[in-house]
Amino acid sequence: MTGLEVDYLVIGAGASGMAFVDAFVALDPQAEVLLVDRRHRPGGHWIDAYPFVRLHQPSATYGVASRHLGDRRIDGYGANAGFYERATGAEIVTYYDKVLEEVLLPTGRVRFRGMTDHRVGNGGGHALVSLLTGHVTTVHVRRRVVDATYTASSIPSRHVPAFTVEEGAPFVPPNDLVRLEAPAAGYTVIGGGKTSMDTCCWLMESGVDPDRIRWVRARDGWFFNRAYTQPLEQVGSFMQLQARWLAAAAAASDAHDFASRLEAADVFLRIDRQVVPTMFRGATVSVDEIEALGSIGDVVRLGRVRHVGRDRIVLDGGDLPTGADHVYVDCTAAGVPATTVRPVFEPGRITLQIITLGFVPWSAATIGAVEALKDDDTVRNHLCPPLVFTGHVDDILEFARVGLEGLGARSADKEISAWTDSCRLNPSMGASRHLDDPRVKDAYTVMGKTFFPAVENLRRLT
Repeated sequence: MTGLEVDYLVIGAGASGMAFVDAFVALDPQAEVLLVDRRHRPGGHWIDAYPFVRLHQPSATYGVASRHLGDRRIDGYGANAGFYERATGAEIVTYYDKVLEEVLLPTGRVRFRGMTDHRVGNGGGHALVSLLTGHVTTVHVRRRVVDATYTASSIPSRHVPAFTVEEGAPFVPPNDLVRLEAPAAGYTVIGGGKTSMDTCCWLMESGVDPDRIRWVRARDGWFFNRAYTQPLEQVGSFMQLQARWLAAAAAASDAHDFASRLEAADVFLRIDRQVVPTMFRGATVSVDEIEALGSIGDVVRLGRVRHVGRDRIVLDGGDLPTGADHVYVDCTAAGVPATTVRPVFEPGRITLQIITLGFVPWSAATIGAVEALKDDDTVRNHLCPPLVFTGHVDDILEFARVGLEGLGARSADKEISAWTDSCRLNPSMGASRHLDDPRVKDAYTVMGKTFFPAVENLRRLT
């Protein structure tokens, strides 16, 4: 057993951990940081993601603050035509390798230990255990432990389904679709979130007829329209999202009315206009993707899956026969999990959580900046209230209220506001320099009129 001392021990080198460390060390020139992860390299869930995964948001606002991801290219074809490029999973993992090797480690103040498990002893001490050798290193943390795993994504290749699977059933995660050696008679996709949408789109893009896809989803969801999430030269789109979000919040009578108003404003999309969604997890899609997904006619809404057999699925609402040569694709991993919010800043601890509208790295980087620039946890927590994120539409009003309260607090703080306006992860970065864009000018007008009425109405409703 050996020992070491460090100012900050950051547990988790995924999107949150990397964004926090990058922003923090850029603003605190003295702090020493030890970054640890159970995986062998940085990148978190992207390392284990299915091979056809892409970002749902533009690359231009993903990653860490100090290094661009991608080339700020506008795609010219496909479902993303006209929008900023979206990196593949492989590109993202390579990006995080370069951030570690070329940005963080050269500071001389950041160290990384992969294949390492963090454990807390009975006395509150910290131990790092090598998953390769079993060697134990004790760590004395002088300032804070940063938990970057609290909202870690659950992904198909590593999760355990919440239902039983009969031995011999052709049941695979999306990762294994690319390894199939013979055509299946049909594909039964289980799940209703981002992964299932990616899987269905990939199958159809790969030539599978929509009639050969059965989509089992317990809930339908609301999704952001990608046309309103664009940054940089298209920042007017994101400014319009914010303006329409505020206008809907100021007038809404309940959660479903709020979502319906956002749909009427073209900000929210749904796959089936005949079904009222009950899920909101912040995923982003294009209109073309929605139209493609809507072409799948065999949609099963019989509640949650209880058992997958070789020739049938058992659901809350009944049994569903399937052919023996059908492949079941498990897309039921939760992604960003529902968590119980806790203060981001506590004595000796930081718990990274979502504090901004739908952007995990942006949230983590903001927390890193607040930690470096402010010296009082009461102030820090005022600037960084964690958003309630359950995935249920019923909770979207509290999600919106807390998000607006945090945005208002950060906007009112000159130091944090200045940092925010220069950070590449901020999708509205530089909007004030685009007042010649009518969308930006209109958005500022609407936001000025609706911000306080929106917050007041959301407080009344929640």
